[in-house]
Amino acid sequence: MLTTPVAFLIFNRPEATRRTFARIREARPPVLLVVADGPRPDHADDEELCRAARDAVAEVDWNCRVLTNFSAGNLGCRRRVSSGLQWVFNEVDEAIILEDDCLPHESFFGFCQELLQRYRDDERVGQIGGVTFRNPARPAHYSYYFSRYFHVWGWASWRRAWEGYDESMGRYAEARRSRFLRRLLGDWRLASYWEHVLDKVYRGEVDTWDYQWMFHNWLHGRLAIAPSAKLVANIGFGSQATHTKSGHRAPDGEDSGVALPLSHPPQVVRDAVSDRDTERRHYRINFQAYGMVPLSKLKRLLRAL
Repeated sequence: MLTTPVAFLIFNRPEATRRTFARIREARPPVLLVVADGPRPDHADDEELCRAARDAVAEVDWNCRVLTNFSAGNLGCRRRVSSGLQWVFNEVDEAIILEDDCLPHESFFGFCQELLQRYRDDERVGQIGGVTFRNPARPAHYSYYFSRYFHVWGWASWRRAWEGYDESMGRYAEARRSRFLRRLLGDWRLASYWEHVLDKVYRGEVDTWDYQWMFHNWLHGRLAIAPSAKLVANIGFGSQATHTKSGHRAPDGEDSGVALPLSHPPQVVRDAVSDRDTERRHYRINFQAYGMVPLSKLKRLLRAL
């Protein structure tokens, strides 16, 4: 039985919203918090689409407390998600979080709930995620592993982890000057890659909120939990997506779920092998190429990302 609140972030995709909401309805959370962005003034269809997406979540036919945080105007991904999640964690101590294009397997909710309870007071853990980019050919010894990468295609977390989140990344400039990423990541190629990405986010060139969330957790020395098998399918890939367009890499295979009760790793230790899979398969970091080219050319390669 699900006892954990679910936060649902929607915008202008009523069909995806209906599909994901159907999975939420099957889970029957006791509290549903709906965050919606408003229509863009230069998109004629947005008003109707936003209204249809909000209507899609109005059919709550189980015993549930519904809270809404709807924006009249368009805030964009960065401000709407960050302000919406701030509202969520002002309302509840912990939550399972889904965006409209994140279609969860039925075991996703139980997976998140069990681990929210298990690591509720463990400051080493910042979130529970629903996707993995580890090589599926490698055997999985446990139901999940610990990673330094915070994927948000279906996830869960606590107020205590969200506290202090800063979408403007006010601590980034000093962290960069102190070579924080090189110390954290232990590899100059990784540090160069992430400095390039985070520089663009810090300058406001990318309308997103999730890299700030990862940086926030890195500052606090936290790890993320990733499932050994995929629990969420991203149904938002395509030309209409904000970020997940055709050039992005989705996790391999169908969402396959996990067996309950979970098999827990004996220690909270990062799985470096699975993280290297993620770096190569999802972020597409070519370590061999980076090691063979001069630094000046590497910087040109990074600027092209």
